[in-house]
Amino acid sequence: MAIVKFDNVTKTYKTGEHELKALDNVSFTLDEGKFVVILGPSGAGKSTLLNLLGGLDSPSAGTITVNGKDISKLTDNELADYRAATVGFVFQFYNLIPTLTVYENVELVSEISKNSLDAKKMIEEVGLSDHLHNFPSELSGGEQQRVSIARALAKNPQILLCDEPTGALDSETGVMILKLLLGMAKSYGKTIVIVTHNQSIAKMADTIIRVKNGKIRSVEEQDKPMSADEVEW
Repeated sequence: MAIVKFDNVTKTYKTGEHELKALDNVSFTLDEGKFVVILGPSGAGKSTLLNLLGGLDSPSAGTITVNGKDISKLTDNELADYRAATVGFVFQFYNLIPTLTVYENVELVSEISKNSLDAKKMIEEVGLSDHLHNFPSELSGGEQQRVSIARALAKNPQILLCDEPTGALDSETGVMILKLLLGMAKSYGKTIVIVTHNQSIAKMADTIIRVKNGKIRSVEEQDKPMSADEVEW
């Protein structure tokens, strides 16, 4: 069942008299509960796609439908409600609040989500129960990313959006984070969308969307995606 539909979506950024078409007439659908990788080089339009799907930006033309609702014409307040209810974010550089403990960083989402999951349980799920009262500066990069995954899932979103989630990690830690992310998301029935330039991650996806110069070059469905242990990193 399709949960997301992009229909002839264009995004143009204007700087003075200059225009940059970050996305050019893009159309595709995403099925519920799938692991989707948006793959392409730097500047291809990947992050713009993620920002539009996440309600962080609005298209210049076209429609974006999520759960049968057109989000492309929502007001700023309506987009804020959409983000709170529907999407969770995992970023490359964690975006944790340095003055809050691990528990406080995860528990924070309960203030914006009406259906949040238990913060302690999510922290336990990512293997950090012993670090509830630590601050981000006291954690390794991999541990901080695990906190960000716990926070994103504690929000209990339908769609989990990940922007280069292993980009700041060494390869061994990155593989561990991917296995944790996918395992957690599948356990809790989430649709996962990862933006990356890493071809290895794409081998694990149910759907691969290749983007270049703001256009969709291909949409590929994989009947038997590899596991993280099968991929050559």
